[in-house]
Amino acid sequence: MTPVASPKSTSTFVRALKCRECGHEYPKAPIHVCEFCFGPLEVAYDYDGIKRKLTRETIAQRPTNMWRYTELLPLDGPVTVGEHVGWTPLVRADRLAKKVGVRELWIKNDAVSYPTLSFKDRVVSVALSKAMEFGFDTVACASTGNLANSVAANAAAAGLKAYIFIPEDLEPSKILGTTVYGARVVGIRGTYDEVNRLCSEISGKYGWGFANINLRPFYAEGSKSQAFEILEQLGWRAPDHVIAPMAGGSLITKIRKAFEETDKLGLSDSASRTKLHGAQAAGCAPIVEAVRAGRELIKPVKQPCTIAKSLAIGNPADGYYAVKAIVQSGGYAAAPSDPEIVSAIRLLAETEGIFTETAGGVTLGAALKLVGEGRIGADSSVVLCVTGQGLKTTDPLVPVLPRPRTIAAKLAEFDALVASDSKDS
Repeated sequence: MTPVASPKSTSTFVRALKCRECGHEYPKAPIHVCEFCFGPLEVAYDYDGIKRKLTRETIAQRPTNMWRYTELLPLDGPVTVGEHVGWTPLVRADRLAKKVGVRELWIKNDAVSYPTLSFKDRVVSVALSKAMEFGFDTVACASTGNLANSVAANAAAAGLKAYIFIPEDLEPSKILGTTVYGARVVGIRGTYDEVNRLCSEISGKYGWGFANINLRPFYAEGSKSQAFEILEQLGWRAPDHVIAPMAGGSLITKIRKAFEETDKLGLSDSASRTKLHGAQAAGCAPIVEAVRAGRELIKPVKQPCTIAKSLAIGNPADGYYAVKAIVQSGGYAAAPSDPEIVSAIRLLAETEGIFTETAGGVTLGAALKLVGEGRIGADSSVVLCVTGQGLKTTDPLVPVLPRPRTIAAKLAEFDALVASDSKDS
């Protein structure tokens, strides 16, 4: 259907959409590419107006969800999808800090995000609220898993039709966690990049609201809420380092934008000096390879090969901008192997009781490498972004976790087991 302006629209601090390359401005509409230079569009704000209204004190009085930062999110009307998303825990991880070798370590734990246990709930709540404003009745996405779950769940809650396009070899748990919401799920024989290309064609033909295509400028802004929460939960004290996983590269780009915005608005005074580090799996690390080679341009990976399927995007849409965000912040990047990812998942679980999916294992695995290389010093404060729940990707752990020991229902057998454990320790 052809989108129409929402009757609920009100004045906001969103000025326009603006091309990241040539600076050409466009009205607020479901478009994502500049017609002059083909650069990507992003949301431009009236920061002077925001500064007059938004303070630490006003934020502190608001409900504890991501919409406490509403002036810096791109809606023109009230929140209609995902009202309760956000404000996930920032967990001080002292036991893990000792293992990693840093003074202070925090876990931003979006593995418990409402409603689908990943940070994608943040971006989807923005995208689908915007879809409602534009008058779409059908929404869709191309996904490697978590986005599929979130679009399906939030579309169901909003009464929207949903089409979800995924690589056919996606983890069964993530397919189940999408189909259960009644969305039409379509598996594509090919990589995520091939799925995404098809979705661009479908978007043009059918006129649906694709979260990560024609709604992408608005969708991507939702990632900033994670950065705002990190700062506020630290008492508006910026950490020395933040490490984030990268798939398409949007999250780390928007963390950088959010930190710059808080400095500009006087909410923080040093966030833009935080060093950002990117993490990808060794089997699909085009952004990491560009950073470590000192290149701005991305060399696509044609056949990703890693257990971290949620990050396996060979030609990341925001890869160029992710490299810029990392380099401008003074950060770096690392790519752990699959065995290192599994080891990191277990380390996080065993030290802090947090079960992350493979993307979180990538993030912690990268942190260990960066500390080992001297990119992060022992006296540093570090935040790790854990973006998804481990129960979604259990397959990589099945071959490596020990099987439960079995005994008869006799105290003597348990006594023998305890004695054996004592010898082993």
